[in-house]
Amino acid sequence: MATTAREVEGSQDVRDAILDATRQCLLETGFAQLSTRRITERAGVALSQLHYHFGSKHGLVLALLGRENERLLGRQQAMYEDDRPLWRQWEQACDYLEEDLRSGYVRVLQEMAAAGWSNEEIADAVRHDLRGWFRLLTSVTERFFAEYGPVGPFRPREIAALVGLAFLGAESMLLLGVPETELPCRAALRRFGDVIKAVESGTRES
Repeated sequence: MATTAREVEGSQDVRDAILDATRQCLLETGFAQLSTRRITERAGVALSQLHYHFGSKHGLVLALLGRENERLLGRQQAMYEDDRPLWRQWEQACDYLEEDLRSGYVRVLQEMAAAGWSNEEIADAVRHDLRGWFRLLTSVTERFFAEYGPVGPFRPREIAALVGLAFLGAESMLLLGVPETELPCRAALRRFGDVIKAVESGTRES
C-alpha cells in the first residue's frame, strides 16, 4: 500500500521515492502505458512533486535510466579492476546481464532507446549513457591488447563496439522473448569467454 506524502517526506528523499516507483511501474506496464499519476500514488507524493523534480514523464524516465546506469557502470568498472583473468570477468558480465534483466534496467534502457528514434532529447540522453559503457569496454580491450597483442586486424575501439553491440542485440532478442533454442544469445555470449580464456592461457582452439 502506498504511503502518504507526509510519510515519504518525513522518512526518505522524495526524488528517490518517485524514481523507485517509476521503476516498479515501468516493469509492470512499459513506457507507452506509464502513468505519472500512478507513479505518484505508488510513491505517496503529490503529482506536483514529480513535475517539480523531473519536469515531465520523459525527464523522469531519463533520470531513472541515468541513476541506474551510473550505479551499474560503477559495478562493472569495479569488476574489471579486480585481479581475476578477463575470461572470469566475462563470465561475471554474463551473470550481470541476467541480473539486469531481472531488475528491469535492460527494459528501461531498451524502451528509452526505442523512444529516442523519434525524440532527440531522449536519444541524446541514451547516447550519453551508452558512451560510458563503450569507453569502459575500450579501456578493457586496450589493456588486453597491451598484454596479449592485437586480435587480428581489429583496433580496441572496434572490439569494444562489437562486444557492446553483441550485448545490446542479445538484450533486444531476450526482451522480445526469442527462445534460446531458436537464437542462442546466452550461449553465444558465454562461449566467447572460452575464446578469451584460450588467448589468456596461450592456446587457441583449432
